[in-house]
Amino acid sequence: MADNKVLLDHGSGGKISHSMISEIILPLFDNPILAMLDDGATLDIPSDKIAFSTDTYVVEPIFFPGGNIGDLAVNGTVNDVAMCGAKPLYISVGLIIEEGLPIKDLEIILKTMADAGRKAGINIVTGDTKVVPRGKADKIFINTSGIGIIPDNINVTGANARPGDKIILSGTIADHGITVLSAREDLKMNSDIKTDSAPLNHMVKAIIDSGKKIHVLRDPTRGGLGTTLNEIARQSNVEIKIQEKAIPVKNAVAGMCELLGFDPLYIANEGKLIAFVPPEHADHVLETIKKDEFGKHACIIGQVMPEDSDPENKGRVYMETLIGGTRIVDMLTGEQLPRIC
Repeated sequence: MADNKVLLDHGSGGKISHSMISEIILPLFDNPILAMLDDGATLDIPSDKIAFSTDTYVVEPIFFPGGNIGDLAVNGTVNDVAMCGAKPLYISVGLIIEEGLPIKDLEIILKTMADAGRKAGINIVTGDTKVVPRGKADKIFINTSGIGIIPDNINVTGANARPGDKIILSGTIADHGITVLSAREDLKMNSDIKTDSAPLNHMVKAIIDSGKKIHVLRDPTRGGLGTTLNEIARQSNVEIKIQEKAIPVKNAVAGMCELLGFDPLYIANEGKLIAFVPPEHADHVLETIKKDEFGKHACIIGQVMPEDSDPENKGRVYMETLIGGTRIVDMLTGEQLPRIC
């Protein structure tokens, strides 16, 4: 560590590796399970039904307004587990570090991961570190896997959307994607646009504790709101209709999208969810979401159309436009913004 950069020796498994683990990683992620330093974690999971998710983060740049690759990785996996209706408990972390990464950058990333874990109420219990030669990666890649418990009475899946369901969106869209793109291209913006990366598990718990019925939960990350709604429409074989005027987009974000030729519907989000709930429960669930610090701008943006709608429209998403017309919202084709998470 003498030159304050990550060396290939930090991935050797020898003394220098153990030095980085003991001096940097353990003090930040400290908990009894991780402190055992076994090759795996022995977990006490008091449930017969668990949710498990894994994701890999390669965002570029690794630092951006409002966050970095570290808290993004923790929040992303926490949210994926929570979208199963589960209470996230444990996360594993795999680091692939390019030789030459400044130690101070690694420390910042690890600290924000630890902070994100504490905010979400989860423990990082096992992990792995590999170092690759210069030019064989791009600074740092992070893999996170998460486990959570699902209450016995909860069955939340993208295949559960039902005719009549109201669709609730927890806040503004496209914040994360535009933030990362602007940082990557060094676009100077006279605004406070920043990533919306946040843990949503407390919001999900509040929804579940309300006792109201939930059919679908999903966080619209890569591909954005438009692609996520299409995935649900196809999984459930239903027709979905949303209202453009109901979808909240910050003025600065909308302006950047217009300038760059992007549709906010297809820009990544990292701290928003959509919930499909029966119409009689929609207002109550909406108010529950609004009480959460990350759901203050929640709103109902559309619904699942009745069972007797045109069979040819099943599996499709339509949007009523600002001028009163209707257009198809198709699934994103290709990669609009690569390495956004």
